[in-house]
Amino acid sequence: MNFDLAMTDELLATTRAVRKGLDLDRPVPREVILERLALAVQAPTATNSQTWRWIVVDDAGKRKALAELYRSAGGAYFAHAKDAAIKRGDAQTGRVYDSATWLAENLEKVPVFVIACVEGRPPADAPALMLASLYASIYPAVWSFQLALRARGLGSTLTTLHLMREQEAARLLGLPDTVMQAALLPVGYTRRSDFKRAARPPLDTITHWNGW
Repeated sequence: MNFDLAMTDELLATTRAVRKGLDLDRPVPREVILERLALAVQAPTATNSQTWRWIVVDDAGKRKALAELYRSAGGAYFAHAKDAAIKRGDAQTGRVYDSATWLAENLEKVPVFVIACVEGRPPADAPALMLASLYASIYPAVWSFQLALRARGLGSTLTTLHLMREQEAARLLGLPDTVMQAALLPVGYTRRSDFKRAARPPLDTITHWNGW
């Protein structure tokens, strides 16, 4: 198969964290989510364990409860972080935190939450190898899901703030103790499609060959 490399590169380079650009009024049908998850689970997992699990929340009451946990876990942090970024002259990060503040304030209005989970819970003293394998079994699928959304007119952002209240969220969702939440992705159609590449540091400042 010959891929259109220009389109592939554009998809990879312009899949942004979408917050303010989400359409809060347009419903997202369940089949739309399932079609994208079918692509997401093609992602590899450590030792072919296939331990990704997904909780899709479209119930308004549960979205509201999760949003309240999210805000209580540190919603005020964003305003502080925004001010700090602006004071040090980092306008791009300031805009990110402004957008994150908006999302925290409006989270329950986003049509669907997709909570990425993984089967297995590491012990408190888990070695780095175990942790790396566990997260490597879910985050590739999360990114594939986000790419599939972007290619079809939807957007999301990977959030983890609610994990500060993970046990309460688990009780709300009826999760067994053996299932660990890894991220919450608010999902909706986007109100625009012309996302641009973000400013990033020059590669020669962050890339090292054959050692540091």
